[in-house]
Amino acid sequence: MIDLRSLPRRPWAVLGLGASGRAAARALLAAGHTVWAWDDGETARARAAGEGIPLVDLAATDDLAESAALVLSPGIPHTYPVPHPVVVRARDLGVEIIGDVELLFRVHPDGRYVGISGTNGKSTTTALIGHIFALSGGDVRVGGNLGPPVLAFDPPTTKTICVLEMSSYQLELTPSLVFNAAVMLNISPDHLSRHGGMEGYIAAKQRIFGGARLGATAVIGVDDDPSRAICTELYERHSHRVLAISGRRRVGGGAFVTGGALWDAIEGDPKHVAELGKARALPGEHNGQNAAAAYAAARALGVPLEACAEAILSFPGLPHRQERIAVIDGVAYVNDSKATNGDAAARALASYERIYWIAGGRPKEDGLAATLPWLDRVRAAFLIGESEEAFAGELDGKAVVVRCGTLAQAFAAARTAAQADAAHQPVVLLSPACASFDQFPNFEVRGDAFRALVKEIAA
Repeated sequence: MIDLRSLPRRPWAVLGLGASGRAAARALLAAGHTVWAWDDGETARARAAGEGIPLVDLAATDDLAESAALVLSPGIPHTYPVPHPVVVRARDLGVEIIGDVELLFRVHPDGRYVGISGTNGKSTTTALIGHIFALSGGDVRVGGNLGPPVLAFDPPTTKTICVLEMSSYQLELTPSLVFNAAVMLNISPDHLSRHGGMEGYIAAKQRIFGGARLGATAVIGVDDDPSRAICTELYERHSHRVLAISGRRRVGGGAFVTGGALWDAIEGDPKHVAELGKARALPGEHNGQNAAAAYAAARALGVPLEACAEAILSFPGLPHRQERIAVIDGVAYVNDSKATNGDAAARALASYERIYWIAGGRPKEDGLAATLPWLDRVRAAFLIGESEEAFAGELDGKAVVVRCGTLAQAFAAARTAAQADAAHQPVVLLSPACASFDQFPNFEVRGDAFRALVKEIAA
């Protein structure tokens, strides 16, 4: 774990005892610090106590003002829609409010860091960048919003590269972050209630470019309006070397994908890098943008073109991100449970031709608007969850709709329909365009349930 002995010798308050909160508490305790940890959930408290983490009710203690900081889980609101009562109390007492990633930057301020954010694609891009560095022989740590919490990393050396997926929540809680390469993939409406609207969401995402050390690189997508505006601002600010990336058109001074091929236009005339059709884990235009971003970031930190190309083509992919589970009797089954908003689902729909689409759950602000241009590829939509009625209304007259209620019922109906169409290479696609919390604890459990259904029929 990360050595936190250099931090101030005062008590540290930790609120939220999920994976990152427990990792923070364990690292602080291992460094000899006093820890006051709390979670509103009884189950989370019991698990933490079982790991030897001391519990203190931060809403009731009279000593909160004595703490060095409140280390806040990124899932807990600190501004919108309503800040957590402990956050309000800490703020009133003048206690600093930070996240676990901030502690990493404080104890290793001179480390080598790559940060990745964006509404969609950041997990795939983070994992791909880590894969490129690992395959090229680098000492790499990958985590943050994806994978292990950063304070659970093995201690880095001067040669280590830390590749960090950064959510908008984490960016707001990390004032000291300074990335050698900062990647912004795209911006579309998401988590708006947590940021007070689109303007606040964009401002949170833009924080990834807030600190810049000498020679820092900004890698930024230019396939949406908000990101293009940030790209222009960065060019004018001269704080970073700016590399533009696109998954759909030629750009200068960066990397792009056209005609299924990845091109390097960082310096001079474009150079061919790889045919992405050979990268089975990176289907679709959106993954072209992910590949271009990962390539640009790796090149900015010195990885040769050939090594990048080899790693991109060998990338195994991530679970729940257009994960091809199996092809059974001519029908492909794809788990895209991570598509928790309409824009992400639209990217999946754009990647296949004959789709039997399972969608629904707890709806996000954008609904299905982004998916509508791709409905000509949808043979039928099988709807589940809290959004079922609303989605049926949005799709009325635009697609064949089957209201199913549960994932198991939708899977059975989609499978039957797709089997009748097996001669045309159909895809049963779970790409919900919704959060999972109405029927599942998280998108991973939802995706695992889909995978289990596929494995059952394969057996």
